[in-house]
Amino acid sequence: MRKSIIKHALLGLVLVGASTMTLASADQIAKGKALYLNKKAGNCIACHMIPDPDAKLPGNQGPPLVAMKARFPDPKVLRAQIWDPTVKNPTTIMPPFGKHWILSEDDIDAIVAYLYQY
Repeated sequence: MRKSIIKHALLGLVLVGASTMTLASADQIAKGKALYLNKKAGNCIACHMIPDPDAKLPGNQGPPLVAMKARFPDPKVLRAQIWDPTVKNPTTIMPPFGKHWILSEDDIDAIVAYLYQY
């Protein structure tokens, strides 16, 4: 009986957790990766390391982009950080990609989807 209750409780937690996560499409993740690597668009690679074998010669001015789901359990917080990092850190060197229209809303969503893979 006790094992059954524990099993059902764990299953419930898994289902609740899965329902709160947004599922990104393969196309959206691919777009995010392209933006991350593109020297003329997002250019995230200029400052950040990510454990993607295609991300060669990353910069080290920004923090490494690893364990993103653990660091940003809510993807909205990560999105807000990309949209305008000066909210949390007024002296950051990271540009406010959304606030200054460097990237579109869809572009930022795609980058978040890509980062959430790591």
